[in-house]
Amino acid sequence: DGKSFTNFTIKDGLAHNNVWSMLVDDKGIIWIGTLGGISRFDGNQFAPFELPEVEPDNSRGVAGSRMVNCIMQDSVGKMWFGTSGGVFVYDGQSLTNISEKDGLPDNTVNCILEDKDGNFWFATHHKGVCRWDGSSFTHFDEEDGVTGTEAWNIYEDSAGHIWFPVENSGVYRYDGKSFTNFQKEQGLTTNAIQCTFEDREGRLWFGGWQGLFRFDGNSFMPVGKQGPWR
Repeated sequence: DGKSFTNFTIKDGLAHNNVWSMLVDDKGIIWIGTLGGISRFDGNQFAPFELPEVEPDNSRGVAGSRMVNCIMQDSVGKMWFGTSGGVFVYDGQSLTNISEKDGLPDNTVNCILEDKDGNFWFATHHKGVCRWDGSSFTHFDEEDGVTGTEAWNIYEDSAGHIWFPVENSGVYRYDGKSFTNFQKEQGLTTNAIQCTFEDREGRLWFGGWQGLFRFDGNSFMPVGKQGPWR
């Protein structure tokens, strides 16, 4: 609260102590995705939100039939949940599942993004990244200049560029036409980036194995506890 920390656990009603994703929705409700399912917190108490059990993806390292890898709210208020059974979409009344049977390349979804044009992007664990326009999927692979399979994160910057890391293949940037790949030659000393963020000054930050990196528009710079921060 600005002064001290309060710890919330299963004793307080949280679904599980192993937390993997969080989101504050447009009504101020906090959604928490855990190894044991979803909890909603209204500021006073936790309430369960039931998703169907799915087949765990044990190759992911940490897995469970109720594990929620990521949470996203779209531009019309629908809630999206990434699991190892595809994506579940909640419209406030009912759930819809999007999975391999619908054309999703891989059921294990690590991250979901709605871009400025209303397309949905999915980072999957075994088939890289794909885009869904609401009716069909586009899977980006080696023919498009994207190698590797294990994608953990997708981010859209203020210029509308789509960024995503692929394990052992560096970081990719999509400008709407083509992909640019950044690796060791551009200063990125790790091939295991897992999160991306753009600050108020337009600087991009990347976090993962071997710590934090900042992108200056051309190259990556490692950032340690002493910075550099500017």
